[in-house]
Amino acid sequence: MDGRGPAAEGRRPTLEAVAARAGVGRGTASRVVNGAENVSSKAREAVLRAIGELGYVPNNLARGLVRRRTDTVALVMGVSEDTVWDEPYFSVLVRGIKRGLAGTGLQLLLAIAQSAPEEDQLMRYLTAQHVDGVLLTSLHGNDPMPRHLEESGIPTVVIGAPIGFDPPCCVDVDNRDGARRAVRHLVQRGRRRIATVTGPQDTRPGLQRLQGFHDALAAAELPAGPVAHGDFSADSGARAMRELLRRDPELDAVFAASDSMAIGAMRVLKEQGRRVPEDVAVVGFDDSPIAVHTDPPLTSVHQPLEEMGREMTRMLVARINGEAVDRPRVVFEPQLVVRDST
Repeated sequence: MDGRGPAAEGRRPTLEAVAARAGVGRGTASRVVNGAENVSSKAREAVLRAIGELGYVPNNLARGLVRRRTDTVALVMGVSEDTVWDEPYFSVLVRGIKRGLAGTGLQLLLAIAQSAPEEDQLMRYLTAQHVDGVLLTSLHGNDPMPRHLEESGIPTVVIGAPIGFDPPCCVDVDNRDGARRAVRHLVQRGRRRIATVTGPQDTRPGLQRLQGFHDALAAAELPAGPVAHGDFSADSGARAMRELLRRDPELDAVFAASDSMAIGAMRVLKEQGRRVPEDVAVVGFDDSPIAVHTDPPLTSVHQPLEEMGREMTRMLVARINGEAVDRPRVVFEPQLVVRDST
């Protein structure tokens, strides 16, 4: 056996061993490993042959430092850990992102930052060359993270931009139009005392879906129904539904700004002896996988989350590669999916 082989050395072969076997300098061997063009064909063939003979495996971390690439992107979610695991919104979005990353060589890192200290810690990590780019979702208020990342040279793409900031690249659904479609459907079903459970009013989706609710009632020349606020969770939907029934026991329809809140509302209606849809019709927003499994199945506004995740990924990969993004802002059209809850 050749004494220069890895079996004889008893350890992982080094780049220096590759260079020695190929009869070239370490710099030449390094350029071949990193795909550089300024290497003669003869030297390249010798290095590649030595790599095969020695079983050399490049150190990806070191290569990443040379290329200033980590081959990792982060998905940052501005919600609690419980929300991430409980809400179907996130699983569908992540599936779309993962499919969008397939074949790119990029790995996905999930990061949760709800409090200011958590966000500060995460910002330090993200801007310390640990990731090539960042996807952001569920941002509240005038969250500074997307602005700070951009100023630090980290490419970002946002789904649902924070209030007061227009990011360079953003994906969203037309939340206001989706809410209008939901409430218009309830009006067409003959409902006249229509209430709503809103999302957080420090988020664009929460604000825009409430605006769409008011738009549809005004267009139908109906009085503004009672409004109760939630946080997109099922428990908040249940609390809001109890409040709405106290304020207007005769209401005959509810538009909830998420499927989870709609499910919480339906649970309370059942507890209080209200039939859905005979007594109170219910519409949600998201058209999540659980909408078909409720009793009765939930009418909901469909937003194509998986496609939105793939679109976010397309934009981010282009930005990471230094390419122009041909459509930096994409707003998807919502569709109402009618089921038995209305």
